[in-house]
Amino acid sequence: MKRTAVLTSSALGAGLLLALAAPLSASAHVSVDASSTAAGSYSVLTFAVGHGCDGSPTTSVAISLPESIVAATPTVNPNWTISKVFAPLDEAIEQEHGDPLTDRVAQVVYTAITPLAADQRDTVALSLALIGEPGDVLEFPVLQTCEVGETNWTGDEVPSVALTAAVEGDHHDTVPAAVAEADVLARMLGIAGLVVGAVGIVIGVTARRRSA
Repeated sequence: MKRTAVLTSSALGAGLLLALAAPLSASAHVSVDASSTAAGSYSVLTFAVGHGCDGSPTTSVAISLPESIVAATPTVNPNWTISKVFAPLDEAIEQEHGDPLTDRVAQVVYTAITPLAADQRDTVALSLALIGEPGDVLEFPVLQTCEVGETNWTGDEVPSVALTAAVEGDHHDTVPAAVAEADVLARMLGIAGLVVGAVGIVIGVTARRRSA
């Protein structure tokens, strides 16, 4: 009976540890969040670095891009310096303006100005076009380098974006929400300025008539 009780307790303990470990391991990965997942749309991909390498601070994060993507614009983060690694294209891509593209952005590397502590979190972001068809999964392997060791986020743990069909009314060149809000604000200020100007003219005319 005692042996059975011990085995039962051990099994319950192991099950509890596994239950606790599963969500912890799931949240420990370098993850990616997309502002848009529609195939052919422009999207801002935000990569979250939530931990170091077995307790060692992170020194760089190298994000590899799928071959279907030829360009990417990194978002500036004051904690990191940014560099791009280019790879030659099999065939040059003609552009409406400028010379044909002969290279693509194969990788974007964020290097920490001060190593990111293993118990701290930060994010880096890229703006790019999601080239593909609905149902495609774009993978972005990430090499996380630390002061001691490194972690290669590939395979089952690779950050990825599943492409979806565009929602009716949306366009492939959808303006990011922040830009749209700024545009609306600018228009509102412009209209307000016109109203104020019109009121000023009325007041000026009225004052002249009174003085006359």
